[in-house]
Amino acid sequence: QVQLVESGGGWVQPGDSLRLACAASGRSFNDLSIAWFRQAPGREREFGAGIKRTSIYTTYADAVKGRFTITSDKAKKTVYLQMNSLKPEETAVYYCAARAVGLITTTATGYPYWGQGTQVTVSS
Repeated sequence: QVQLVESGGGWVQPGDSLRLACAASGRSFNDLSIAWFRQAPGREREFGAGIKRTSIYTTYADAVKGRFTITSDKAKKTVYLQMNSLKPEETAVYYCAARAVGLITTTATGYPYWGQGTQVTVSS
């Protein structure tokens, strides 16, 4: 089993930055590939960014590429999502998800472990 706990959400104005954190426990951190998804009201959960077990390989959705950065701190067993130049349409609940086999996938069903989510609101 893997437990994931997100933090760092909040309210920001358009153009501001925010950093989310996802703390993992229950399994060797080095075994996990971890991704960030988001879900706005009435919309499907969508992939944002992912980082492979080795932390060498990262991947981003086109919508966030160049503005979001995913990083990993193995000592803290935590994955971060730095979000810059946030837009109102990015208001959503942000979730981190983990899988222990395979590479990063952009499909939510590919991840058996999920955190409880953290709300991000971008509004003036």
